[in-house]
Amino acid sequence: MDHPSAPTPSQPDSYQVPSVGELLHTAVTAMGGQERTGQQRMAAAVDHAMATGQHLAVQAGTGTGKSLAYLVPALRHAVESGKTVVVSTATIALQRQLCHRDLPLLVDALAEDLGRRPTFALLKGRNNYLCWNALHGAEDPDTDDDGTHALIPSQAGQQAQRVHEWAQDTNSGDRDDLKPGVSDLVWRTVSVDTQSCIGASACPFGDECFAEQARQQAYRADIIVTNHAMLAIDAASPIDLLPDHDVVIVDEAHELESRITNVISGTLSTGGLDILGKRLIHFLSDSDVDNFLESVERFSAALDSSPIGRWDTLDDTQVSALTLLRSTATTLLTALGPVKEADIVADPKNATAKKQAIGGLNQIVDVCDVVLAESPTHVVWMSVPERRGREIHVAPLSDAAVLRDHLFAESTVILTSATLQAGGSFRTMARQWGLPEEEREASPLADMATSRDPNVAEDPREGEPDSGLRCYGGVHSPVAWSSLDVGSPFSHRTAGILYIARDLPRPLQGATQLEVLERMEELVSAAGGRTLVLCSSRRAADDVAAYLDEHVPYPVLRQGQDTMSSLIADFAAREESVLVGTLGLWQGVDVPGPSCSLVIIDRIPFPRPDDPLMSARLDFVNQHGGNGFMSVSAAHAALLLAQGTGRLLRSTTDRGVIAVMDSRLVTARYGSFLRQSLPTYWESTKTEVVMQ
Repeated sequence: MDHPSAPTPSQPDSYQVPSVGELLHTAVTAMGGQERTGQQRMAAAVDHAMATGQHLAVQAGTGTGKSLAYLVPALRHAVESGKTVVVSTATIALQRQLCHRDLPLLVDALAEDLGRRPTFALLKGRNNYLCWNALHGAEDPDTDDDGTHALIPSQAGQQAQRVHEWAQDTNSGDRDDLKPGVSDLVWRTVSVDTQSCIGASACPFGDECFAEQARQQAYRADIIVTNHAMLAIDAASPIDLLPDHDVVIVDEAHELESRITNVISGTLSTGGLDILGKRLIHFLSDSDVDNFLESVERFSAALDSSPIGRWDTLDDTQVSALTLLRSTATTLLTALGPVKEADIVADPKNATAKKQAIGGLNQIVDVCDVVLAESPTHVVWMSVPERRGREIHVAPLSDAAVLRDHLFAESTVILTSATLQAGGSFRTMARQWGLPEEEREASPLADMATSRDPNVAEDPREGEPDSGLRCYGGVHSPVAWSSLDVGSPFSHRTAGILYIARDLPRPLQGATQLEVLERMEELVSAAGGRTLVLCSSRRAADDVAAYLDEHVPYPVLRQGQDTMSSLIADFAAREESVLVGTLGLWQGVDVPGPSCSLVIIDRIPFPRPDDPLMSARLDFVNQHGGNGFMSVSAAHAALLLAQGTGRLLRSTTDRGVIAVMDSRLVTARYGSFLRQSLPTYWESTKTEVVMQ
């Protein structure tokens, strides 16, 4: 499909667009805010990066106003150059903030100074939009992909009916605009992914396609707001999903690697293969389907006899089953043939189903190829999730090559977050992104850049997180990048206490120790509720919530009782309540004021020892002479700790305590590295200090 060209400047050649500093002043004044030094420094650095093509990593603490700090130079760059700027976020909340609050206000405030009114658009993956073709041929939503009933019929039917009613009123078709939402199960019956889409030109509803309308709007916009998954698909796919652009701004950049990994990973489940077999019945001969089901049966038997967890090597049974499954899938792809335009015109619903079947067979081939190759660049493991049967997963050991070759090589990239430094260094994140470990090219804004990061200990096995990691995604190339830490407007040392329970026993695997629970009870009572408890596992969260519910006189809310947004709203509204949860609450909780005056962390959030991907990365570093624990486990924990502790201070008037129930934060040699990743709170190990 032909797309409209990107926007072009409309000012006369003689018109001089004001500087970023002037535009920022205008924007802040119009929005009733106050100019902040960190915001000004960041805006100047972002502007410089766009002008020079030098990549930039910016750590900007909560309260800095980093959204304006990159949006103002982005708008200026787009208008002056006529080129599109892409802004990518990890969360729906930030996408909404940008598109429904920040950008509308900025456009109103800056249109006159910019010489024209800039445009912006939100663009997501195709499966986020309602598909008219799928809606008119929607299957029974009561049955999940594995054939089991995930919702009682009345629930599924009611949700499906609500989608049909909403379809008649919505202008966007965007799932996020459907309130209240529906289950993934129901949504899958009324949406398609890129692989399943028959194309707007052939689809009988092509002129009404919400996804295409969103793409058309995006191709005309100065600023495109998208998500990390979409950015990853665009980077990894031979098809351009985003319009031509020369700048990408990645907000919540600490999430980039994990989102990229999710996109470029693959999975085969026995339940999914059974469903695929049922779809193939409509397009293939009985003998072809029988051959496929026989190969699936061999595959399932091989999984039944295989261990859960990583597959570092394959046995003969696994090789034989995977080879047969791949060979059968290849044969059936040839038998199916492509989806022709005549097929689409004759029966759009059937054409969609055929494309889904082809996509499923291609997935088999792709995953089997990686597993059978026993590639040192990929991790293979097996899990047994509920309702889907056994499944095997493949994931890249590192995403650095994809990012380096398809993101940084094609655009100027600005990466920002409140937490980008592990142990006081940007190097861990730079390595994950595929950038050189050391910064290149000193900028004229040298006074803005952070100083070189010192080692956190003399022993490289305990204190040097980057030891031996040049082989783990890191590269030595002439890529130009710089870093900047603009700090935070909060006075962490006077507003917050970091209490570390040094006297508590070292955490154990399994149930939460009674001494820890009792200490949490004391802290919550001293705080009068007003506590967010962050736990490292679901079991720990259940233990803590059950104990506190029985021992403190305050409402105890626990993750899973309601939607995340409803729980957070309830916690904010009920000032004396306690909210207990797992990793889903370590970031994204924004509750300024007295409702969150105490943040308790049960233990240092190291990755689970049985996490296949993280353990593989750790082993890889160790095998190449590095310190896998420091560079993988400790770095992971450092960034999560920074995110978790960041829940305490959300405004300049907030005060409170962060209580870490893990003595290793001060007793272990790696403790200093972890503490260097946190803001400079006033530290204490004395319980009586925080009980006052």
